[in-house]
Amino acid sequence: MREREVLDLVARGLDNLAISRRLVLSPKTVRNHLSNILTKLQAATWAEVIVRARQAGLGES
Repeated sequence: MREREVLDLVARGLDNLAISRRLVLSPKTVRNHLSNILTKLQAATWAEVIVRARQAGLGES
């Protein structure tokens, strides 16, 4: 659930600090979620992660 929220915020263009503030998480927790997302999606780059998230409907206002 949190990973999806983090992924949505990444797709909206927020950086790690903004995500940690918005979700009231430590920056380390955000980094852990991002690492898990990258591994689960088996993506080579963050650009690929963002494209996939947007294709899935995340990051929309």
